[in-house]
Amino acid sequence: MVREQYTTTTPGTSLERPKNEYIYKIGIYGWRKRCLYLFVLLLLIVLVVNFSLTIWILKVMWFSPTGMGHLRVTKEGLRLEGESEFLFPLYAKEIHSRVDSSLLLQSTHNVTVNARNSNGEVTGRLNVGPKMVEFHSQQFQINSKDGKPLFTVDENEVVIGTDKLRVTGPEGALFEHSVETPLVKAEAFKQLR
Repeated sequence: MVREQYTTTTPGTSLERPKNEYIYKIGIYGWRKRCLYLFVLLLLIVLVVNFSLTIWILKVMWFSPTGMGHLRVTKEGLRLEGESEFLFPLYAKEIHSRVDSSLLLQSTHNVTVNARNSNGEVTGRLNVGPKMVEFHSQQFQINSKDGKPLFTVDENEVVIGTDKLRVTGPEGALFEHSVETPLVKAEAFKQLR
């Protein structure tokens, strides 16, 4: 340890100071100092580039406190406004459109809607393709605005209208009530049966 010595003298007397044998420089000097400044400069550049890329991503993806782009987070769930494209399957409990517009689903191949039970097994499937609409379930029913069934199909029968026409039977049409029609016609040169 280096100790400094203090000597007191009266004015007018000359006294030589003792020379310090050891001089310690405090701090970083030379190439180490340059490397430290270069490292700090590179760190600052990385910080600025990272911050600017983060701002750019936030602007491009339309992030806001309520959601991202056309996707808004509400108390009821997610609200998606406008057109969107899903590259993978979409799983939702409920999908509906706004009151004043219709819900439009488009696909280049087909649109498949699956209903699943609590175990994850498919209980009903609606497949809309370019040439055919298929429905796989125990019963298919189309209702009016009032909730009355207009068309019902199950394994045993087909009901058209509100109990006006009921078609049953495995080989053909068996009518339980009378049938009324304005025209009965056979094919040309064939018997009417």
